Amino acid sequence: MTTGSHETTTPRPSALRLERGSVHDEACPSFRGAVELVGRRWTGAILFAASRGARRFGEYRAVIAGISDRLLAQRLKELEAEGLIARSVIPSTPVQVRYELAPDGQALVAVLQPLAQWSARRLGRVG
Repeated sequence: MTTGSHETTTPRPSALRLERGSVHDEACPSFRGAVELVGRRWTGAILFAASRGARRFGEYRAVIAGISDRLLAQRLKELEAEGLIARSVIPSTPVQVRYELAPDGQALVAVLQPLAQWSARRLGRVG
């Protein structure tokens, strides 16, 4: 909103309309939980690798520089438990384990695209 000068003001938080299921709904912890899940170290890199075609543990390790085997295994288990990564075991010799984005993981990557674009624009402006 504008005042008599050319200043723009931001509405005070108390003036924001509370909407159920939105970031402005104080009773809804889902936004905070989603941000904390995505914000865990390595989670974004793992989701990005999965969206780019990584399927086997070694493929994830190869494209995610700096992640330890222990932490990669832990994050893959967490993402599987959250329903974002699907794990399948192929009975062969040796047994093959494959990981891919589950439907919820695909949906999450899709909604993270605008955030990635915002970040790229911001880094271009700042750096």
